[in-house]
Amino acid sequence: MINFFAILSFGFLLGVRHATDPDHVVAITTMVPHQQNLYRSTVVGILWGVGHTLTILLVGGAIILFGLVIPPRLGLAMEFSVGLMLVLLGVLNLNAFWTSLKKITSHRKEGAPIHSHFHTQGSGVPVKRQVYDSPQRTQKDNSSTQLTQVSDRLDLFHVLRPIVVGIVHGLAGSAAVALLILATIRNPVWAISYLFVFGIGTIMGMALITTAIAIPSVYGMRQFVEVNRYLVVSSGLLSLGFGLFLAYHVGAINGFFTNHPVWVPK
Repeated sequence: MINFFAILSFGFLLGVRHATDPDHVVAITTMVPHQQNLYRSTVVGILWGVGHTLTILLVGGAIILFGLVIPPRLGLAMEFSVGLMLVLLGVLNLNAFWTSLKKITSHRKEGAPIHSHFHTQGSGVPVKRQVYDSPQRTQKDNSSTQLTQVSDRLDLFHVLRPIVVGIVHGLAGSAAVALLILATIRNPVWAISYLFVFGIGTIMGMALITTAIAIPSVYGMRQFVEVNRYLVVSSGLLSLGFGLFLAYHVGAINGFFTNHPVWVPK
C-alpha cells in the first residue's frame, strides 16, 4: 500500500511537471496573458488541463487495457497536429492585433472623440478596443448593454478553445505516458489510477502556470495599455514560430511525409 501511494504521488508530481512542456506553455500564452482578471486566466488553464486529462485517460487507458498499438505515422500525425494548432493560435493573435489596429487608425483619421475599454476580440484574445462616441452609437450601446453581457457569458468559443487545445496536446503525449506506465506498473488498476492522478497534477500545474503568466499581463493591461497590446503580438509570433518549427521537425526530420517515418513517443 505504501508503494501504491508513493507511485501515485510520483505521478502527481510528473503531471505538474508535464504542464511545463514548451509546447504547452507556448499554446497557453496565446490564450491567457491578456485576460481581464486572474480568475478567468486560471479557468482557461483548468479547462486546458481537463481536455488534456480526458485524452490521456481515454487513449492511455486503451493502450494499457487493450494493448492498443499506435503506428509511427499516426503518432507523428498527432505531433504534427500540435504544430498546426500552434500556428493557428499564433495567426489568431496576430489577426486580433491587426484588426484592432486598423479600427483605431481609421477612427483617428476621422477625428472622432474616443474613450477606451477592454474587449475580447472574436479570436479570444482580449485587447484594448477604442469606442467612438456619437449620438447614434451611444443610443445603440445603451440598448444593447444587457444583450452583450449575456452574449459574453454564453460565449462557448472561449470555453471550448482551451479544451480542444488540451485534447490535441493530450493526443500527442498520451502514448508516451501510457508506455512509461506499462514499463513500471503491471497492475491495470494501479496503472489507470496513475493516469488519473497524473491528469490531476497536470490540471493543477497548468492552473498555476496560467495564473503566473497572467499576473504581469493583467497589471500591464490596467497600467500600460500599449505595452499590453504588443504582448499579444509577441505571444502570437512565438506561437507561430514554434508551431512552424515543430511542424518542420515532425514532417522533414522525423519523416512524417516520407516512406520511413521515425516516431519515438515523448
